[in-house]
Amino acid sequence: MTKARDIANAGTALTSVDATELGYVNGVTSAIQTQIDAKLATSTASSTYAPLSSATLTAPVVVSPEERMTVSATAATGTINFDADTQGVLYYTSDASGDWTLNVRGSSSTTINSKLAIGDSTTIAFLVTNGATAYKHSALTIDGSAQTVKFSGGTAPAAGNASAIDAYSFTIIKTASATYTVLGAGPIKYA
Repeated sequence: MTKARDIANAGTALTSVDATELGYVNGVTSAIQTQIDAKLATSTASSTYAPLSSATLTAPVVVSPEERMTVSATAATGTINFDADTQGVLYYTSDASGDWTLNVRGSSSTTINSKLAIGDSTTIAFLVTNGATAYKHSALTIDGSAQTVKFSGGTAPAAGNASAIDAYSFTIIKTASATYTVLGAGPIKYA
């Protein structure tokens, strides 16, 4: 009986405290929930990770951001599709077997042109493993259309680096519909 009475008395004590304190807590909770609801109403993100399509962040502080990367035991050669919707970095770990063309697109079903607004940009990186014979990037296409790349130093790469990982980066700036300025760097040798 004592335990039952203690439980009943504890419930009564909590009820008398709750009536005065919960009003304040509920008021604060309601105000916070209203702000959250307003933010979510203007957001286009889903319940799974997805970038906001029209978000504007003012002076954000980002601590240790994670970037999506694909690591593939593939040898670079021919045309390589770079799907910017799913990765910012593509790393081929098998020795390249020929020079290659990088085709940048949103995905197999979306274009970069449909993803970027005029004035927007995206930066991608392609890491290539070279064996004893070095191969290099030979061309860049966006959504299948050839692009002129403005390389740092003013010259396109003449060769890759043997027995190394070569890193290439490209900043794609959309200047009009399906029109881009592409800035390239590389190969940067990592051995």
